[in-house]
Amino acid sequence: MAHPVGIKDVARAAGVSVGTVSNVINRPESVSAATRDRVRSTIERLGYVRSESARQLRAGRSRIIALLVLDMANPFFVDVASGAERAAREAGLGVMLCNSAQSPGEEAEYLGLFTEQRVRGVLVTPADTTGRNLENFRRHGIPFVLVDRVLPSAEGCSVSVDDITGGTLAVRHLVEQGHQDVTYISGPMHLAQCQDRRTGALIALAEAGVPEDRLRHIEAGRLDVSAGRDAGARLLGMSPRPTAVFCANDLLALGVLQALYGAGVSVPEEIALVGYDDIEFASAAAVPLTSVRQPAFRMGRTAADLLIEETDENVRDHEHRRIVLQPELVVRGSSLSRAGGRTAT
Repeated sequence: MAHPVGIKDVARAAGVSVGTVSNVINRPESVSAATRDRVRSTIERLGYVRSESARQLRAGRSRIIALLVLDMANPFFVDVASGAERAAREAGLGVMLCNSAQSPGEEAEYLGLFTEQRVRGVLVTPADTTGRNLENFRRHGIPFVLVDRVLPSAEGCSVSVDDITGGTLAVRHLVEQGHQDVTYISGPMHLAQCQDRRTGALIALAEAGVPEDRLRHIEAGRLDVSAGRDAGARLLGMSPRPTAVFCANDLLALGVLQALYGAGVSVPEEIALVGYDDIEFASAAAVPLTSVRQPAFRMGRTAADLLIEETDENVRDHEHRRIVLQPELVVRGSSLSRAGGRTAT
């Protein structure tokens, strides 16, 4: 195996000191033009690449921020990651992207890895809703920003979406289409988003004078298409069968749509359907899916901007902030009544 070229090899080949090579790399203005050219030519000829990890260890600062998401199979988190990566790139930083797979155990392992690697900071959508996994960051002084979550204390920044408003928009639309028998299909109810979207649904029913018990509820074990198909099978067994369904995310809704289609149940003629997130596949479904759009790219970019500001050594008065973005309803064919209702957008 070839020995990696080190800074001493460059110095020896160029006939200069190690300090001179270091100055050419880090402070080129302090070296004469002739020496700079000779050292740079040697670096190129030998294929020397400086050790970024060693440089970071000496400087005590990393150029890597970590992003830990719940499910990289969900296009919502792909958009979040794209926004974070854009902000990091503009700041001259890189992003380490990891997937907890909605597992508090895997999340704890990754958070430990980030601490060992001395990352600059962490963007995280927690799988562990107790916050215990974040205590290690607090002990080691590693900055973090919650993404798509609200921190229950003032100890850090967070960027989230007003999910109560999102749930209200979804079910208010269904009520406007003439539905009063709505079923809410959620992921695990220990997740704050699932709770808040249900709260919003109840607000919309109350506005219309519909009793709270008219909102039936199916809790799925995960927020993915497979769980949506299982929930759809349970939905088909309900008696009486609801006329409208609101799902806590689009992946669940797409799974429900598959189950209904397989059973010969037409959408929206027999059951109207609304999702949440407005992922790219929502508009491309067999029946284009009405969905509550979250500004995922903006969420990731805003969270990264907050983390970059907090870790900038030139910023002395960083204040932790909770930023709450607003959702919007995108109406498509899956929820429109045959009477017409609102025009799809």
